[in-house]
Amino acid sequence: MVVQLLGLAFLFLPTSLVTSTTHAVEINPNWEVVYRDTSVYGVVGKAVILECGPILPDMYIWSFTKPGTEAIKAVVYNLGKGTRIQKLAERLGQLTVISNSASVSIEKLPLAAHGLFTCQAFYDIEQDPKVYYYYVHLTVRVPVSKPYLLMSDASPVEGSTMWMRCNLENGTGPIQYVWKHETRNGTISVVAQGTTSIINVTDVNRNHTGWYRCVASNAVNSESSNRLWLDTIFGPDIPQIDVTPYSITERGYSALERETVSLLCQAQSNPASQYVWFYNNSQVYTGPQFTITKILRMHTGDYACLAQNTYLNTRSKKTISLTVYYPPDGSPSCSVEPALNHTSLKLLCSWPGGFPSPSLHWTGDLKRLGRDEADTGQQTNPLTNTAVLLSTEGLASNDSSFSCMGSHLALKQSRVCSTRTYIPPVDPVCLAYVTNNKQYLMLSCSWDGGAPKALVWWEGPGGQGKVGKENSNILILRYGTARGGKPYTCHAKHPLLVQTKTCRLTLEAPVLLTQRRVVSVYEGSDVQLTCNLRANYLDTNEITWFNNRGVDVQGTSKYALLRTSAWANLTVRDTHETQDSGEYRCSTSNAVGGTEVNVTLVVKRHPMPPNATLVKVMYNSRQRNEVELEWQVENEEERGWTGFILEHVLVSERPGRRGRNDTKEETDERMGPPVWYRSIIQDPEVRSHTIGRLTPTVTYQFRITPVNHRTLGHPSAPKTPAEPRYNVYPAVIGAAIGGMLFAAIVTALLLLFIIRNRNNNPRLHDMLFGSQHSQSRENINLPEDEVVGGSEGGIEEIGGLASPGPTMALPRASSPLTTSPPSATPTTSQPPPPGDDNEPVSVTITVKATGS
Repeated sequence: MVVQLLGLAFLFLPTSLVTSTTHAVEINPNWEVVYRDTSVYGVVGKAVILECGPILPDMYIWSFTKPGTEAIKAVVYNLGKGTRIQKLAERLGQLTVISNSASVSIEKLPLAAHGLFTCQAFYDIEQDPKVYYYYVHLTVRVPVSKPYLLMSDASPVEGSTMWMRCNLENGTGPIQYVWKHETRNGTISVVAQGTTSIINVTDVNRNHTGWYRCVASNAVNSESSNRLWLDTIFGPDIPQIDVTPYSITERGYSALERETVSLLCQAQSNPASQYVWFYNNSQVYTGPQFTITKILRMHTGDYACLAQNTYLNTRSKKTISLTVYYPPDGSPSCSVEPALNHTSLKLLCSWPGGFPSPSLHWTGDLKRLGRDEADTGQQTNPLTNTAVLLSTEGLASNDSSFSCMGSHLALKQSRVCSTRTYIPPVDPVCLAYVTNNKQYLMLSCSWDGGAPKALVWWEGPGGQGKVGKENSNILILRYGTARGGKPYTCHAKHPLLVQTKTCRLTLEAPVLLTQRRVVSVYEGSDVQLTCNLRANYLDTNEITWFNNRGVDVQGTSKYALLRTSAWANLTVRDTHETQDSGEYRCSTSNAVGGTEVNVTLVVKRHPMPPNATLVKVMYNSRQRNEVELEWQVENEEERGWTGFILEHVLVSERPGRRGRNDTKEETDERMGPPVWYRSIIQDPEVRSHTIGRLTPTVTYQFRITPVNHRTLGHPSAPKTPAEPRYNVYPAVIGAAIGGMLFAAIVTALLLLFIIRNRNNNPRLHDMLFGSQHSQSRENINLPEDEVVGGSEGGIEEIGGLASPGPTMALPRASSPLTTSPPSATPTTSQPPPPGDDNEPVSVTITVKATGS
């Protein structure tokens, strides 16, 4: 009834922003309907709550009015009998009523829910009815989508006009736009902002180059577009030329000759400029950096750089002037030289080359110049060299310093060289040595150090000498012409000294020394013979060794020679008593004479070792291919041996047989004289040995000889190997038992066969077990009816049968150890049966038992 009277609608939104609420139901004394307005904002896809009064009414009706229309349509109601949701609510989102209230919640808010929601609430219907109308204005907002940026020209030319636009797919207004610019170095700045989505850029310049993006935002959210690069085309500007190394003069840039000069041209341009270099209006290079390695004076001139922008077809140019200066190479050269026969000094300063010529002047201790410049101590001649003469009497001391300063226009600083005069710190040194081909003896005299250099000359006996030379002097004498025992004197003169200095050489023949004149050693060992040279002034020839036969010794397997210029050691390896004993000689010589020294080598034999005796020589098996040997040594406590030699020889071969494994040596030995084959035993403690791989068909003999180093003792008496002991008793017993078991089995099988076949062989059955009728007998007349023992055994007697009758002899296996044929011995005879007409037949049963 109330619904029909109050057909109201209601709305709802996804975000909960309630601007006003009612906290209690007001009593209207005039019984009029109370109206309340509320605004709520929501976002598409989110949730929102629409409230209907502070408390739960008795009845309520929610309705919805679409914007632009006046129709009110019910959404949900409760008339006291439960909530009823209408089909319209499906288009307005997932609508639910909050428990214990009339408020509704809408999940996943759609854009269609934008409009007016009306809640008609009825309170105290039974008493004093009150009616409230709650108008909820739901505004549904849409978040902005990710914008994208558009440019009218991504590569505009500097000075032109372009625009940029920020496009959006969705978003509820009002929308704010912010434009951001990011430079190459990462600096970000805001260039524009407002409600418009497009900006115009007039007079584009190079500073506009960079990354651009736009940020769109509304009351719901904010989104930023991807970056877009704006590349401004411009240039080229007027080039800038940098010269390295940098040196500027009144006429432009300058450089020093033979330096590496680099000309770098840079002009702002996009795209980058292309550069062309010109020298005196002639093209010489293409590229931004023109490098001249080792520039020369001919490279002086004008250098121009042309920059080109091939995209815009524009160009610019700049020209500089380069002058090449070249100073003298290096620094001034100073020296001091002797003058007036080494009684005065002369200072020399020279610095050739350069343009213009350098200026040179001396400074230092110049009190004895004898010129007008002596008061100032300087000389400023604009020459490439200058000289000053000094007297040694005017020097303050024996160690003076002088400096020469040189200056040049191409140098920022002056160059200085210095020299000094001083006496050599040590005395003169004399040496004597021989040339490689031994043709000349050279006497050297040197007085190193000092400035200037000293004058050196030789004086010798018999007029042998040489005129003076500076610093060092060599007197050359033919080999063998030197005077032994007489001095050769070297004189040295320096301008700073009044007296001369001398050194002397007295030449002598070499002297050889040895540690021992007689060396004794046992045979078989190595021995070293020494030979040393006593120090003297002259170089000697190589020390030479001669053996006991006078032959020059060289490094061989027999001799080892180790030597230097001062000594030589000879090692004799593996010495032998007769071959290596004797006199050995080492010798050498120099330019004055020769010498030699003798060393006697005595090689001794080792003592005779004690005798050894073989105590056991025996084959270790019946195969006869290995022999075990044992021996003992006399007087073992003396320990006079170092090993043994074990020998064997082939004596003979078994008749009628030949070994299949005979070696070639064994075959040759049977055909010729006996040869003893040796086995060396180096351990002196060993007393047994086994020799294998022997031929079974051959007879051997063995002997042993003790050894003391290289001295052989007396061989022992030869012995032939003995056969190994072999016991055949167990084998014979085993063979006998086996034969008896075999005979018993064969007998049992034969008896069983006769019993089962008595009808087929009645005579045999009757003969063994008796006839079926008492007193019956059968004559044995035919050979096949006779039982005879075989060659492999005898006949064993069988007795103990139940029924009477003749006994039966059965075959028995012979023992494998017997080889003799069986012999017949009578065992039993039986008379003929009574009543028989035939003649009695004698049956012979042979029993042969063999064994051991």
